[in-house]
Amino acid sequence: MVLGILSIKTISFLVFCVFAIAGLGYLLGRITIKGVSLGTAGVFIVALLFGALLYKPLAEQLQVGGTSYVTNALKIVENLGLILFVTSVGFIAGPNFFGDFKRNFKSYIVLGLLIILVGGISCWACTFFDIKVFGRDAKEAAAMLVGLLSGSLTSTPAFSAAKATVGTESLEAIVAVGHGIAYLFGVVGVVLFVQLVPKFSKANMEEERAKLSENNPEVPSKLTGKELELDGFGFCAFSIVAVLGILLGSLKIGNFSLTTTGGCLLMSLIFGHFAKIGNVSVTPSTATLKNFRELGLMLFLIGAGVAGGAEFVKYFEWVYFIYGIIMTLLPMIVGYIFARYVLKLNLLNNLGSICGGMTSTPALGTLISTAGTEKVAGAYASTYPIALISVVLVSQILILMF
Repeated sequence: MVLGILSIKTISFLVFCVFAIAGLGYLLGRITIKGVSLGTAGVFIVALLFGALLYKPLAEQLQVGGTSYVTNALKIVENLGLILFVTSVGFIAGPNFFGDFKRNFKSYIVLGLLIILVGGISCWACTFFDIKVFGRDAKEAAAMLVGLLSGSLTSTPAFSAAKATVGTESLEAIVAVGHGIAYLFGVVGVVLFVQLVPKFSKANMEEERAKLSENNPEVPSKLTGKELELDGFGFCAFSIVAVLGILLGSLKIGNFSLTTTGGCLLMSLIFGHFAKIGNVSVTPSTATLKNFRELGLMLFLIGAGVAGGAEFVKYFEWVYFIYGIIMTLLPMIVGYIFARYVLKLNLLNNLGSICGGMTSTPALGTLISTAGTEKVAGAYASTYPIALISVVLVSQILILMF
């Protein structure tokens, strides 16, 4: 970008864009209509618009030898953000996680499975409808709809598993298109859901936080204050856990892996629970974790949003967008009703589990802000692994069925 005496090029242009999107996104997120706001998801909306309108200039700036590396650059931004966010969440949830999971593990497992099962059934129904009504090729329809399912659940592992299962490059491209179309509502839909449910149910958040604390009592810190700190902020401990999490997430059994998200989340939950090794503290400060969590969510939304905006505009069709809405809303609504009336989960545990069952990172950030407590991360962390494994298997089964 060249404006008079200003010349912003290559990586500097990317950094400029990241900060510009963040600033405008937070301003958009501050707009409140009847008590509901986008919050950090405002960054995602601005990133989508940027990708739709300005992706080409960004791609032109990020080139080596005439070949653009914009896709890889955005993936770096997205993955760095994801690692910062989920590792922070794991550390924060760690002290209470295992006790909460022990008390409610049956509910979390059932709810995680139910959400993905409903998503899978709705995907199958939409695929069947698409083939019968529009006369589309069965394999192409299945590839598109499973891509829509992975986008509705903002699930990269399901997206990767579907691409690995379809078998041809043309079908892989169709999966990618479906993922890009549904991703927008997959993010915004869950973010709005966790804000609107407390509004419509006229929930008293102070009472709900008290119920959550009663069901998930605070675990006394294992730190005495006399432990050796590797550094004042906890950056060293955070980095070690992130590296171990990435390595764990890279392990593959067949086509399945925990991915970077699952690996970092699991490793940080373990380290957050034990807090120290011998007399050495391995827990970053609370201020560090909160800042990393917000920074990570912001970077993740920018990386995913810019790339998603470009794909969304390129391949958008109304019928596919409607399928995506169905596959986002139906699992959430059924899951919420089941958790409330059958499992008898309190509101905040219910919504935290919905975020985990929908594998929605942005919604968790919004829920923490809406609820005013970090404890909701425990329900998310408990349900997420079940949903992660289930959605990968369901995506592969759906592809093979057609």
